[in-house]
Amino acid sequence: MGKPTGFKEFEREVEPYRDASERLIDFQEIYTTHDTQHLQTQGARCMDCGVPFCQSNDGCPVYNLIPEWNDLIYNGRWRDALDRLHKTNNFPEFTGRVCPAPCEGACVLGITNPPVAIKNIECAIVDRGFDEGWVVAAPPARRTGKSVAVVGSGPAGLAAAAQLNQAGHKVTVYEKADRPGGLLMYGIPNMKLDKGIVERRVKLLRDEGVEFELNADVGNTVDVQQLIAENDALLLATGALVARDLPIPGRDGPGVHLAMEFLTANTRSLLDSNHEDGQYISAKDKSVIVIGGGDTGTDCIGTALRHGCKSLVNFELLPKPPLDRAANNPWPLWPRIYRVDYGHAEAAQKHGNDPRVFSVMSVEFLRDESGHLKGVVTIDVDDQLQQIPGSEKTWEADLIFLSMGFIQPEHYINESLGMDLDDRGNFQADKVNYRTSVPRVYAAADCRRGQDLVVRAINEGREVAREIDRDLMGSTQLP
Repeated sequence: MGKPTGFKEFEREVEPYRDASERLIDFQEIYTTHDTQHLQTQGARCMDCGVPFCQSNDGCPVYNLIPEWNDLIYNGRWRDALDRLHKTNNFPEFTGRVCPAPCEGACVLGITNPPVAIKNIECAIVDRGFDEGWVVAAPPARRTGKSVAVVGSGPAGLAAAAQLNQAGHKVTVYEKADRPGGLLMYGIPNMKLDKGIVERRVKLLRDEGVEFELNADVGNTVDVQQLIAENDALLLATGALVARDLPIPGRDGPGVHLAMEFLTANTRSLLDSNHEDGQYISAKDKSVIVIGGGDTGTDCIGTALRHGCKSLVNFELLPKPPLDRAANNPWPLWPRIYRVDYGHAEAAQKHGNDPRVFSVMSVEFLRDESGHLKGVVTIDVDDQLQQIPGSEKTWEADLIFLSMGFIQPEHYINESLGMDLDDRGNFQADKVNYRTSVPRVYAAADCRRGQDLVVRAINEGREVAREIDRDLMGSTQLP
């Protein structure tokens, strides 16, 4: 590496978010401007570790060449670093913002010291690439005469479309929403991923020849059998949009919403009218409870705070994680430790405390005689999730958001296809070739494997594109 002793000389220092009191008043991105000198110093911390677990399957699902571009950044070779980054990742501007960075959890330096700030460096490389005009449309030199329909424009669908288009195939992406991007557009709020960044990448794909059909709900408004007939292959990258619900007494009625209902309406209204149309679920002056942690729960917290909620509590069923790795959570696995994400810090800034309450189970939603939501009754649970008698508590709430993950893809697209499903209700397809039980129909990412990270979706989008290209052409040059 460029600085063999850098990991001994420099401490880990991540780029700070904007101050919580400042960012709470808008929906602009929470990130601060990249500091080139700082990032070169952080790149110097990358060790000559021999076996870079950061780019292994446990570290980076797209197998980014992390030590290579860390070294290039240390040496000031930003353009070369961008080329290395794009070799393995179609959309580093997305992962550099929203990925939880399992690469850092698998960093060899992280065994004994804080790991290299890989995520910051990745984001800075691609941001500079766009700023300098290095990222430009590159249409394929030839066309194969083959066509592929991609259903879903989330990270998997976009990655597959990008790769298949580069192979020379005609690619059309079908998206049921009014804007492309899927989860990237409406599932992740603007303060974590500015929608202009998504639209910028989509424009590049359009300029390279990828076509997008919006408001095209395949299985409802678009005939899936017709797509199969008109194309040489059909890829399902629909995501896993069936959310885990909470069917306890009082669930039916106003005031209790799935997290995606809240987040999607908020972002759409923000983009359409800067919230002036009122077509969103407002948390202003409301007592809000978010049930379920994870990234989506944090996004609900951050959004409700920006609306101006009166109070906010976040229920988590599991116990509070340890500050350091437990014995059953060794390196290089993802460290399951206590973290303070952006929404938690913002809640502490606004209301004076971390909003999370651990080891608590909701047992009943409370409503008045008119059916309006009043609150929720909970009971504490032990480490085995067994209820603790006598620990019941009533919490006031005007709005409750359910953020407990997703269980499977929507199945209406399968009504005429009749694809085999796995035991969890996902579209059954082998990760080796991604073929479903229906000829010329493929499935990838969340609709195939279940809810997972954006970076894993990009990985499967790239892999399924390679397999489709191989099936169509007899061989493939796609990575």
